[in-house]
Amino acid sequence: MAAGGGTDTDANEFSRLLAGHRVAAGLTQEELAAAAGVSLRALGDMERGRTRGPQRRTVRALAEALGLGGAQADLLDRAAQSGRPRGARPALTPAGGRARPGRPAPREASADSTVRAAGARDDAPPAIPAELGQSALALPRDIADFTAREDALALLARLAEDERPAHPRVVLVSGQPGLGKTSFALHAAHALAGRFPDGQLSLDLGGMSPQPLPARDALGQVLRALGVADAAVPAGTEERAGLYRALVRERRLVLVLDNAADESQVRPLLPGSGPAVTIVTSRNVLPGLESVHRLSLDVLAPAEAAGLLARIAGRERIEAAPDATAELARLCGYLPLALRIAGQRLVARPQQPVAHLVRQLAAEENRLDLLETGDLAVRPAFELSYRRLPAESQLVLRRCALTAGQDFTAEIAAAYAGRSAARTELVLEQLVDAGLMQAATPDRYRLHDLVRLYAGERLAADETGQELAEARTRAGRWILGRAAEYGLRFDPDHATDATGTGGTAPAHLTEAAAWLEYEHPEWLAALQQAQRAGRHREVVDTAEAMHWFSDRLLSWGIWAEVFQLSADAARAIGDERVEAVHVNYLAWTYVTCLHRYQRGIELATEGLELARAVGDREQQGWALTYLASGLRYLQRHREATDAFHRAADAFAEVANRSAMIGRLVTLRGAANCLRESGRAEEAVESRRRALAGALELVERWSSPLIHLLAAMTAHELGLDRAALKRWPAAEKAYRQALVHFEAVGRPDSMTKTLTELGTALIEQGRAEEARELLTEALTDLSAEGPRGAGARH
Repeated sequence: MAAGGGTDTDANEFSRLLAGHRVAAGLTQEELAAAAGVSLRALGDMERGRTRGPQRRTVRALAEALGLGGAQADLLDRAAQSGRPRGARPALTPAGGRARPGRPAPREASADSTVRAAGARDDAPPAIPAELGQSALALPRDIADFTAREDALALLARLAEDERPAHPRVVLVSGQPGLGKTSFALHAAHALAGRFPDGQLSLDLGGMSPQPLPARDALGQVLRALGVADAAVPAGTEERAGLYRALVRERRLVLVLDNAADESQVRPLLPGSGPAVTIVTSRNVLPGLESVHRLSLDVLAPAEAAGLLARIAGRERIEAAPDATAELARLCGYLPLALRIAGQRLVARPQQPVAHLVRQLAAEENRLDLLETGDLAVRPAFELSYRRLPAESQLVLRRCALTAGQDFTAEIAAAYAGRSAARTELVLEQLVDAGLMQAATPDRYRLHDLVRLYAGERLAADETGQELAEARTRAGRWILGRAAEYGLRFDPDHATDATGTGGTAPAHLTEAAAWLEYEHPEWLAALQQAQRAGRHREVVDTAEAMHWFSDRLLSWGIWAEVFQLSADAARAIGDERVEAVHVNYLAWTYVTCLHRYQRGIELATEGLELARAVGDREQQGWALTYLASGLRYLQRHREATDAFHRAADAFAEVANRSAMIGRLVTLRGAANCLRESGRAEEAVESRRRALAGALELVERWSSPLIHLLAAMTAHELGLDRAALKRWPAAEKAYRQALVHFEAVGRPDSMTKTLTELGTALIEQGRAEEARELLTEALTDLSAEGPRGAGARH
């Protein structure tokens, strides 16, 4: 009990009412003290709750200075009366309930009314009630198995260290549905509680509901939680915001504003100054919200995902099945919500192996159904965001499920959406802001695996089969047209005069190569779709256009599929010559890319028979070349040499660039057989003639393909000289090869030359130089990303 029979709660009620009325009237403590004729210190004690029961005349003076009416004055006096000694007289109301003469009428608090006048002091802010932690906005319980997010938590901890920050601390936590933004914010608030003794509050703003909580209503809830009586809560949003800012500007308080809809809902709830920390969560990035610390949560790392599963389902059970756990985490897309659901399903089925749940989730058509348990579900989390999108954004999101790559450009998405690239890019950025799309790079976008599954469901539900077929056909034709256009830039018979169509050809071959490499999932999927749809001529034309580009990327397993599709399409068309061409491409793939030499020999033999049937000497030459290459790799050098010579005879009857290149390839192949048969001296002489021919072609055409041919021939000359232990001469040949590789754009095939050059340097006693060369080369090539393994012929 307090002195005089009053309680601490009674004193707090008076202090809350007094401070609330003062702030609502727009008065500083100094101004109210002067108007009421009380000392500033006494007024400060009253607002702090240190004065248990102010006298009746003091309360009346304060009421008059504040311009309180009869009911409000009586309420203030009754709050003071409970703390007075027994026998105190009843409250007195200012006559007529009007303000004191000479004082302005009370004005409504505004967003600016809490700003102090120059030199004014406000060293006694209103008290936060002791029962704050028991209010309706008290923090929910923390999650015991909260996992990861150490970096984000550390950032919040650093922000909280400053007791008197220069600017209000507002942290926006954003990201796609299911990332655990709310769990993170509540966990962070609990972790910070020791540094913020004035309380921690959490308010759900209902951002994903049909009618999010208005800022005015949210402010009302927060003010009441802070102890402001209903009668003292102002009517307007700005007035409530002003009162809120005044109440918290000297308080160490944590406020979690969960599930925000937009900037206008959040702004009125942000402090203007003071030590409080406000944590806002939203699926939207709220780009218009200024002066905030932004935390964009991402999915968990694989190890973190396994750790979360272990904390939910039991460490022994999870650690006993590491492979199944890793696959389970992958199928959940490392999304915390999906992982939690999977973990809870394991808890509910203690006898079920982790691998059993993995098998169930592996079926994409059932995955979202299985990722639901109790009141936790992934699909509704996406549904809430999807339903709030404009119709155009919904369409673009759905159509992005048709893309084949892990990420894609706005141009690719536009082809499926039937929109311009510029318009589609704008919509994609809006989807990023809404948390349903991820920015993979500055110009590429990505759908989370589970969002892609959901978008695919919406695609099937919201669009007709005809609409989808038209979208796939339209996009497929555009993609294959672009792939053919860029692929022809590497064809020696088109390279010098290729201009593209519609002005869309790249300015440089490196652009064409980059597009074909990055977009290969898209054009390969489009090629497969065209084959299924019976558009065989498109398949053949696209593969034909890209067959010289395939030299750059030998390690790709896709070439076997590409040329199998084109060979099948040529057979469906019924054109034996075209079939011979593409069977030969397939033979090259098996010999050079897959190193399946026997199968390559069989295909080359088939191509040779087809070419003979139609009398095509050039295709006979290529079939014999691939046949000879397979035989060479099987160390059947005599047979290989004979096939190379027959190929050269066939090429000699044809007058085009392709045949000229073929003759050089056969000369190189025969020289390789000589070296590998122990006849290196003869190989050197043969190789010099081949290199001279390649350099002549470089002078005439200077295309990447011809440089590649010159590079490979010079490399092989280095091998010939190395076999003879002529290390300085070998070094010279390797360095000549590197010059031409640079002109091509540094394909991975140059790594072989760099390795051999290092060996030549070591053999000459220059080991340190070799180490520096190889280290620098490895760094440069790694920085360029994955490419192929060598040159074609």
